[in-house]
Amino acid sequence: MTDSKNINNPVGQGGGQRKRQSRAERQSNGPHRNLDRQGAADRKAELVRKMREKAAAAEAADQASDGTARN
Repeated sequence: MTDSKNINNPVGQGGGQRKRQSRAERQSNGPHRNLDRQGAADRKAELVRKMREKAAAAEAADQASDGTARN
C-alpha cells in the first residue's frame, strides 16, 4: 500500500473521504483558534480594567493623604 505524503491526497484512505483541510487547520489553527483568541482578549480586558481601578484607587488615596483634592 502506498503512503500519502499529502493530507489532502489521502492514498489508501477509502477513496479520499476525508475533509480537505486548509493550511491553517493543518497547522492546528482551526476554527477553535477564534474561541481561544476571544477568551484571551476577554481575560486581557478584565486585567486592564482591574489595573486601572487599582491605579485610580491608589491615586485617590495618595491625593487624600496629601490633602490636595482635584476638582
